[in-house]
Amino acid sequence: METLPLGWPHVILLLVAAQRLGELAVARRNTRRLLAEGAQEVGAAHYPLFVGLHAGWLALLFAVVPADAPINGWLLAMFVLLQAGRVWVIATLGRFWTTRIITLPDAPLVRRGPFRWVRHPNYLVVAGELAVLPLVFGAWWIAVLATLLNVPLTLHRIRVEDGALSGRRALRSAGSTTS
Repeated sequence: METLPLGWPHVILLLVAAQRLGELAVARRNTRRLLAEGAQEVGAAHYPLFVGLHAGWLALLFAVVPADAPINGWLLAMFVLLQAGRVWVIATLGRFWTTRIITLPDAPLVRRGPFRWVRHPNYLVVAGELAVLPLVFGAWWIAVLATLLNVPLTLHRIRVEDGALSGRRALRSAGSTTS
């Protein structure tokens, strides 16, 4: 049986996959804690579509990007900057960060960190990631496909999330983290 050659593109994709799996573990832990505190999940029906999009995006990249594909260093640097944005969002939300829409009654909205400037910074980061990582390897059609699939899902999710968070007051204290 012939083994598939792995190149730097695959190493990068495996690192991204490992990062995502680590984030899912954090999100699951946070979700369990929040639900135990009386939080409720909203919009669970669309969650599998996001999982499928993100898993399919990475799997497709791994399957079609050749081991010797050239890597665009500038775009890779942009992707790394997007990862810094992702970490900033997760750190800002702390124990309230999940991959689902989990809302805890009476918890104020976060208005610090990236939330000072953008209501949904994580969705901007994700949109950038879905487009930029394929472009790092020249897979422009995957960037276009992922973006086209992501836009309606994200717009729907933002509507659901905004509805779940409506009526909550903003928390401006630098020491607080809530969703």
